[in-house]
Amino acid sequence: MKIEKIQVLRGPNIWSIRRPNLIQMRLDLEEIEHLPTNKIPGFRERLERLIPSLITHRCSEGVEGGFFQRVEMGTWMGHVIEHIALEIQTVAGMDTGFGRTRETKTPGVYNVVFSYLEENSGVYAAEQSVEIARCLIENIDYDIDACIQNLREIRERHRLGPSTGSIVEEAVSRRIPWIRLGRNSLVQLGYGVNQQRFQATITGNTSSIAVEIACNKELTKRMLDQAAIPVPSGDLVSDEEGLRTVIEKIGYPIVLKPLDGNHGKGSSINVNDFETALIGLQHAQNFSQNVIVERYITGYDFRILVINHRMVAAARRVPAHVIGDGKLDIQELIDKENLNPLRGYGHEKVLTEITVDKDTNELLEKLHYTLESVPKNGEIVYLKSTANLSTGGTSIDVTDMVHPENVTMAERVSRIIGLDVCGIDIMAENLTQPLKESGGAILEVNAAPGFRMHLAPSEGLPRNVAAPVVDMLYPPGKPAKIPIIAVTGTNGKTTTTRLIAHIVKNNGYRVGFTTSDGIYIQNVMLTKGDTTGPISAEFVLKDPTVEFAVLETARGGILRSGLGFKSCDIGVLTNIKEDHLGMNDIHNLRDLTKVKRVVMDSVKKDGWSVMNADDEYSMRLMPELESRVALFSLDEENPHMKKYAKEGKISCVYEEGFITIKKGDWKIRIIKATHVPITMEAKAKFMIANVLAASLSAYLHGFAIDDIANSLRTFIPSPALTPGRLNIFKFKKFQVLIDFAHNPAGYEAIEEYLKNVEATKKIGIISGVGDRRDEDIRQCGKIAGRMFDYIIIRNEKHLRGRTEDEINELIITGMQQAGKNVSYEIIPKEIEALKHAMSMAEEGTFITALSDVVTNAIDLVQEYQNRELLEEG
Repeated sequence: MKIEKIQVLRGPNIWSIRRPNLIQMRLDLEEIEHLPTNKIPGFRERLERLIPSLITHRCSEGVEGGFFQRVEMGTWMGHVIEHIALEIQTVAGMDTGFGRTRETKTPGVYNVVFSYLEENSGVYAAEQSVEIARCLIENIDYDIDACIQNLREIRERHRLGPSTGSIVEEAVSRRIPWIRLGRNSLVQLGYGVNQQRFQATITGNTSSIAVEIACNKELTKRMLDQAAIPVPSGDLVSDEEGLRTVIEKIGYPIVLKPLDGNHGKGSSINVNDFETALIGLQHAQNFSQNVIVERYITGYDFRILVINHRMVAAARRVPAHVIGDGKLDIQELIDKENLNPLRGYGHEKVLTEITVDKDTNELLEKLHYTLESVPKNGEIVYLKSTANLSTGGTSIDVTDMVHPENVTMAERVSRIIGLDVCGIDIMAENLTQPLKESGGAILEVNAAPGFRMHLAPSEGLPRNVAAPVVDMLYPPGKPAKIPIIAVTGTNGKTTTTRLIAHIVKNNGYRVGFTTSDGIYIQNVMLTKGDTTGPISAEFVLKDPTVEFAVLETARGGILRSGLGFKSCDIGVLTNIKEDHLGMNDIHNLRDLTKVKRVVMDSVKKDGWSVMNADDEYSMRLMPELESRVALFSLDEENPHMKKYAKEGKISCVYEEGFITIKKGDWKIRIIKATHVPITMEAKAKFMIANVLAASLSAYLHGFAIDDIANSLRTFIPSPALTPGRLNIFKFKKFQVLIDFAHNPAGYEAIEEYLKNVEATKKIGIISGVGDRRDEDIRQCGKIAGRMFDYIIIRNEKHLRGRTEDEINELIITGMQQAGKNVSYEIIPKEIEALKHAMSMAEEGTFITALSDVVTNAIDLVQEYQNRELLEEG
């Protein structure tokens, strides 16, 4: 078996719209294709022995053990690998269950698709599932425990922390989109100008001054003390003399902690003699030169969480500990506690496994214990000096027990320090009494407090503390998204995208749009190149200045990693024509329709799918869409349009020379097509179709008819505004047209336009694209043979797996099928071919260069234009 390719899908994709996170592994089974599982002796037994939990997989049998029944009856190895990949993730704490395995057109080659929670773990699961299958086939031992542990470690390295993850989950439940920024816990909620950022539990609104204050424990303590908030007596020291002075003032027991410490690092508690205090000072100074020395307050460790200056939760925290039974030693008690199903590796479960470290050994040493000591029955042995859940501590929810005076005090503390998300650590016998009565005190105030203890306490009610954070970031009435119009199809995508963006900009929005030429923010190109995939879409949606996004969405990005957005307000499907067929398992128009459908399925249910009524495959797709549908057509008599008119639905049509919105039989004429420059005086029918799609999209969004008409008038076709889209350059004797047409449908559109062009001679410069089917290249040659009097065949910059001679032979064969004798010559280099065509141009010649590198061709033609102007001057 051989893995040909592993792709990580991160957005809506051809396998699922609602399950965006999928691994797609292209797997060649090689000789195993001829060995279903029932033909491999002992395979089922070895599989069941290695991963017994696969018994829960019902598979198509619909009963527990159904998957093993399939294995027993005989199934293909790709199917087995899918189930293994899912199950090893589940055993590693990432419960996920969607999978599909489908054979490609290539015999023995399969697409194995399965869901993931953490993409790095998903990729590892893909690789190891194949290795596990190989070992089972060959009857070789495989260390499944090591595999599961590796999966856990990969997950912990890359996953969002529990606090960050809870906020993201809450946002998702409210249909607020999110983007992870980088590899840490920095997250963007929402899009464009409506985005909000947070990291862990620090939000974009958190005051940096407040964070500085909270990180300075001595300053925090002083500010609280001055505000009559109970805090432990003590002071800041940096040497032995200062330590002695403070102890003489406050007495024992004491606590020592580094000024800039966190998570209990460097702290020593309940110190009762100077020798131990001196050791504690040295330990704390490993983290901070200045050390806080305070009176040790007895009682329980509590945490109150305040969000947006309102108390939302309180918990009692208990350090990691074991309870003796008079039989087992401490290490055995730890091992027994770690078998608790609530405990897991890292953050995978409610509680974290207890590990033995320096802190554990020091605490045991104070008790004159070792790990081999056997505590008395019922004796509690604390294993950590702090109650952090990440070190094995537990939490008990006490939210409903907090005295109102303590609630008021906690909310005052958040305002005194200035934190919008604030964790307050309190030592007290209880929180049911005011601290002044119980003798308790506030020990610390924390910026970025952890949520885990409140989200999943080991005792008491869990509290959804992520909800008030999202409430704070997005109060009622504040939007999280920006309008998104996504444009897909075979031909016309870029022009339609640019035209919509132009209308949007003219209506006062700051628009970001992606095209096959580059990424633009308010008409300024920020990134050059083919930017029609998910990374480019995210670029626009991450920009904090963008108010409206128009995204050209091509098949390549969808197939590579899915969409870069979860949903859009309007989806535009220009057409579905032969192009790029035979690549990436897309072999026919039915396959291509499935790809384009991803965009249309991502349209919100109350949004609009804008469809081409003149396109057969688009219309086949229409009944399956869940959103509202509006049609456009060049023909008012189109049966689909007539049906829509009878049903009173919205459409846009080219009728009697006008771009017209129709609501049933009621017409709203926007503008005469001849007044729209991009239509070339209404001679370019394919451009009129683009105008119809753009106008309908703008109307559906809510733009006024007059504003749409004004925008259409001012959208001037030019190399700057529409590079490679019907760019015409006029010379004294001849004209040159440069267009990006590169498939039969594009060639036919140019052919139709050229029928309306008067010329003494029509010269065409064409090439074949190497990664197209033979029939597509021949068809382009045939169309060229029909529309040109003389043809120059050039070569593409990238031959994509073919030879020049092979491509040229296909073009010439197609030209010979055109039904007329067409003279031609071959000039490999595009620039030389263009120069030659202009040198042989006579009075009234019309040159058409169908170019894949439009920038180079445009630059050359403009250079010749400038030279002619200088000569005339």
